[in-house]
Amino acid sequence: MQISMRYFLGLGSNLGNKKKNLKRALYLLKKRGVKILRASSLYRTQPVHFFDQPWFFNQAVAIETSCTPYALLNLIKQIEREMKRECLIQNGPRTIDIDILLAEQTVIQTKKLTVPHPRMEKRNFVLVPLKEIAADAVHPLLKKKIKELWKNSQDCSIVKKLRKEGRKEKK
Repeated sequence: MQISMRYFLGLGSNLGNKKKNLKRALYLLKKRGVKILRASSLYRTQPVHFFDQPWFFNQAVAIETSCTPYALLNLIKQIEREMKRECLIQNGPRTIDIDILLAEQTVIQTKKLTVPHPRMEKRNFVLVPLKEIAADAVHPLLKKKIKELWKNSQDCSIVKKLRKEGRKEKK
C-alpha cells in the first residue's frame, strides 16, 4: 500500500494566457496522478525583485500524492518544461512556476530542494492564496500558522483577488 503525503504548492504565471496556464498546470498534475484537494482563488500580483515584467496570476493548491518530495519536484520540473518555461532571468517572466511550499511537517534543506519554501513568510503572493485554503497550517520551522505569518508580513506588494468566472478583470 502506497502512503500519500499532503503538500501545498504555489503556482504563478505572467506570460501568455496566465489563467489558462494555471489551469493547464493543474490538469497536468492531475493527469500524473496528483489529487487536487483544494485550490485558492486566482490573485493578480505585483512582480517582486524584478519589476520590469508583466504582473502575475498566482494560486495556492493543496494536493495529495504518493510522491516523495524529490519525486514531486521532478514531476513539477517536467510539467514546467512541458509548458515551455524558460529561466532567462532569475525571478523574471515565465509561463509557469510551481513551487513546493509545504510538505506536511517535513523540513528539507539541500541544494536541490528546500521545504518549507525559502522566504515564503516574506511573500504576500504566496501567503494570501495559501491563507485562503490553509490559514491554520503551521510552518514547521517558524512554528506559526499561515494566517499569523500573513498578518505579520512586511511585504507591501499588491495582491488582488480576481473576480469570479464570467467577469472581466483588467490585465
